[in-house]
Amino acid sequence: MTIFSKIIAGEIPSYRVAEDENYYAFLDINPLAEGHTLVVPKKEVDYIFDLEDEDLRGLIVFAKKVAAAMKKTFPAPKIGITVMGLDVPHTHIHLIPLHHADDMNFSKEKLKLTPQEFTAIADKIAAQFLP
Repeated sequence: MTIFSKIIAGEIPSYRVAEDENYYAFLDINPLAEGHTLVVPKKEVDYIFDLEDEDLRGLIVFAKKVAAAMKKTFPAPKIGITVMGLDVPHTHIHLIPLHHADDMNFSKEKLKLTPQEFTAIADKIAAQFLP
């Protein structure tokens, strides 16, 4: 069971942004920017292109809804999307508010936010999410 499956099951706490019966979105605890969100399928599949077509479509559509909520929450010109999948063997999409191309540079220093700041950010995005 991956750390993301444990988060989805409620065994590990997370800053939940959105959820439906198949997908879960939560704040990255090592964010590149305020609002950096991970979107995962509840079904544990390591590699995104091993997802069934219907699950992949559903994941992208769910991520699009999360990105729309993020766009309403943050004054960023775009919400960037990337899939790396090397650190956790569970498909996940990174959604990151973008002001500059360098905002997607995963080697740059991560933000240090307090639990209260994470909660406030998650609550703001969640309030804008339309299922």
